[in-house]
Amino acid sequence: MELAYIPSPSSGVLHLGPVPLRGYAFSILAGLFVALWIVDRRWVARGGQKGTAWDIAFWAVPFGLVGGRLYHVITDYQLYFGEGRNWVDAFKIWEGGLGIWGAVALGAVGAWIGCRRRGIALPPYADALAPGLALAQAIGRWGNWFNQELYGRETDLPWALHITSTEGGRVPGYYHPTFLYESLWCVGVALLVIWADRRFKLGHGRAFALYVAAYCAGRFWIEYMRVDEAREILGLRLNNWTAMIVFVLAVVYFVVSAKRRPGRETAVEPGAAGAGGTTDGSAGGDGTPDAVGGGSGTGTAESENAGEDAGAGSPKAKEETGAKKPDAGGKKPDAGAKAGASPKAGASAKAGASPETGDGAAGDDAAGPGDAKAEGAGDTGAGTADSGDARSKDGAGSAKKS
Repeated sequence: MELAYIPSPSSGVLHLGPVPLRGYAFSILAGLFVALWIVDRRWVARGGQKGTAWDIAFWAVPFGLVGGRLYHVITDYQLYFGEGRNWVDAFKIWEGGLGIWGAVALGAVGAWIGCRRRGIALPPYADALAPGLALAQAIGRWGNWFNQELYGRETDLPWALHITSTEGGRVPGYYHPTFLYESLWCVGVALLVIWADRRFKLGHGRAFALYVAAYCAGRFWIEYMRVDEAREILGLRLNNWTAMIVFVLAVVYFVVSAKRRPGRETAVEPGAAGAGGTTDGSAGGDGTPDAVGGGSGTGTAESENAGEDAGAGSPKAKEETGAKKPDAGGKKPDAGAKAGASPKAGASAKAGASPETGDGAAGDDAAGPGDAKAEGAGDTGAGTADSGDARSKDGAGSAKKS
């Protein structure tokens, strides 16, 4: 008799009045919500918009559930289409039977559709999803505990799982809790991905590839311990072969991607506030991605105009102003006319104008000091008008640039 062991629940269903709450379904749903909470936070941290992860999940989750069930039914078809079996049971997903390989594969197709509808690339979203998906698996594996399934060989270890059910050919006894091994392994995978992502700034799908490779490494030895019925090829269970093949593909992708596209994406979603560049890694003129609206060019044009306005005080500008002064002084009526184009200049011109002249020009019979004042006002008006013309041209340039 074992003194220490992990007990199994007497039933995998908890009835809340007339509503049955199945432990397997609850574990899957709890894992999904945790994963989506994590991916939403990681996506925003990478520069994406809040809520995008949930929008993509609208496509990814149904595809993933269908893919997981299809993989299980296809690889274990004898459980549903063999002699004495009922094919309708293939649709009873709440009784257990989801293959992670099919769930991830078809779920990726759904995520790709969701990403395309949002105008974003799949790899950065997969990187944000990786640790959340690993934790979802860690939580979801407890559904096997509720169903008393997917355990390993017999053992007398103090953490042995006590199986009490006799359904489906089960033999009561004490077995390796492979569901617990995989759950703990997935927690470790999630922590590994989070650490590596922060340490090495993984991008372009490499965080997801690390998750896949690390999960496959653990799944291989855990699968080797299991004793439930499964198809075998050359003495190895089908899931062992799948784990090896997927592990190699993930490692190859990680290495090739690091060489061809090093670093991490600077922008992951068009229209996201605070994005640092375009989806191809280039940054906009003001630090905003080019894909985000058309307003970024306005700030650039304004800064250029500011530079041109400031340039009015440069030596070159002073020379041009000085060159115009003789003309302004020699032609008092013209200078006065130009002064009328600017309110400031108009006021200056009126200050030196004779009361009898209503056009703002200085009278011919004005005294010498009056002429000097008129000339000064004319010069000021000419400079102001010229500056106004220059700024008008600059404004036209700004409109074109915008």
